[in-house]
Amino acid sequence: MSIPYPERAEIDVLAETFRLLGDSTRLRILFVCLDRPHSVGEIAETLELSQPLVSHHLRLLRASRLVRGERRAKQVFYELADDHIRGILVDMAAHISGEC
Repeated sequence: MSIPYPERAEIDVLAETFRLLGDSTRLRILFVCLDRPHSVGEIAETLELSQPLVSHHLRLLRASRLVRGERRAKQVFYELADDHIRGILVDMAAHISGEC
């Protein structure tokens, strides 16, 4: 299967996405959201981070379409944007653990 070579603008977006994924805090947030949606408070508590810090990272992840948020009453619950993101995370975790 041949994948078409991306345009320059798409390469730039891809590079920015990988730059965002290069931050360990953002990766930890993504892994927390791997299986189900979580509120900012749940993510902060799980990772032992402040809510403002988690909110900041979630804003960046949301702007890059890596997560999406759903408002439920007064809280927003965040989950991975789609199965492509889930696949990247799971595949790379398997790669570094030697399971591939």
